[in-house]
Order: sequence, then structure tokens, then C-alpha cells
Amino acid sequence: MQNIAEFRIIGRIGKVEVKEKVTYLSVASNYNRKDGDDWKTDAHWNSVTLFDKLAKRLTASKGDLVHITGRVRQNQYEAGGSTHYGVDLIADGIAILAKKDGGPADDEKPD
Repeated sequence: MQNIAEFRIIGRIGKVEVKEKVTYLSVASNYNRKDGDDWKTDAHWNSVTLFDKLAKRLTASKGDLVHITGRVRQNQYEAGGSTHYGVDLIADGIAILAKKDGGPADDEKPD
């Protein structure tokens, strides 16, 4: 059996940063929590990386509701004498569920 680390996010795009071969998205997803007798909704921002073909085909923009799936990758680096740890969310597929302006959603899927 293969060992895997995967993620799925359904949320709205907050920021799109396009580079030559990579695109970085910030995606807000909501989590409900109990606060005394009330329920509260908290937004959590997730940084997602899209590479190569998937990044080039991206038509989603700020405010669009998207469904992103992919793999989780841990990383570490040394800086200033300390080891820093992080987690990368690498997208394998993205689908636009609803455009911010209410226009039609075009699905974007992996190759």
C-alpha cells in the first residue's frame, strides 16, 4: 500500500501571485467553532502552490470559489543558525465552483 499525504480545500481565492513557472494562491476556508452557547465562523488562509501546466491554465481569480486537491510536502531550511520548518500544499487539480461575479464556472482539472 502506498503512503500518501493529500489535502482538499474548498474556499475563496484571496490573492494570486503569478511567476514564470509557478503560481501561488491564498485560499480562505471557513471553520465553525463553539464559543459558549454560540457558534462562530473563523476564516483560515491556506497558501497553495501550482506548478507548470496547472499554473498556466489557471483562470480563477480573486473572490472565486474553488475546490483544490493536492499533496502535502514538508520542508525545512537553515537561516540565522536556526532550523525552520514548513508545509507546502502542492495542487494537483483545481475546479472553479463559482465565479465571484456570478458568471459560469469553468472546471480546471489535472492532466
